[in-house]
Amino acid sequence: MGLITEIRDSISRAASSLFSAEDPKRIGIYGPPNAGKTTLANRIARDWTGDAVGPESHIPHETRRARRKENVEIERDGKSVTIDVVDTPGVTTKVDYTEFLEHDMEKEDAVRRSREATEGVAEAMHWLREDVDGVLYVLDSTEDPFTQVNTMLVGIIESQDLPVLILANKTDLPESNIRRIENAFPQHETIPLSALEGDNMDEVYDKIADYFG
Repeated sequence: MGLITEIRDSISRAASSLFSAEDPKRIGIYGPPNAGKTTLANRIARDWTGDAVGPESHIPHETRRARRKENVEIERDGKSVTIDVVDTPGVTTKVDYTEFLEHDMEKEDAVRRSREATEGVAEAMHWLREDVDGVLYVLDSTEDPFTQVNTMLVGIIESQDLPVLILANKTDLPESNIRRIENAFPQHETIPLSALEGDNMDEVYDKIADYFG
């Protein structure tokens, strides 16, 4: 009876291990507001599932709660990886309601939106600590990277030893400067892309399969 139990437990452990190996990797898309995170999440989701993740907007902090698109299977050169794409709120050190007033919002709506955005930043940090297997760090290549980087976010990524790809977005714009992003993150690989136009997404998918597969 003891031997039968031992065999059953061994089979159960093996099955559990196999299932875990096939679980989707939770890949968080992080970065500052308006860097193109939701545009990238939608690009990935549409390319591989036909569906979008959420609405895109030029107004900062449109994404104020993390949104997940599950079981996105990416196949590249014989490699296959299944991921859950997690589109997170823009991470910034401070959310000021006055920045929403510039977009013709009433003060009451601006205050509410800034409060929701602040809560979203806290949620994004929680997901990073507890529920993310890897990070796509999206930066606007037309802006100075050091004004976009959140040191707390980078600290959590490093302390968790998470695999991370730096994505220099908006290469379709004439002000784009990939070198600045590369110099800011010499310890990580930087991939240029335009999530809006779909430029260089083949390399992005190649790297996702390599890093997270």
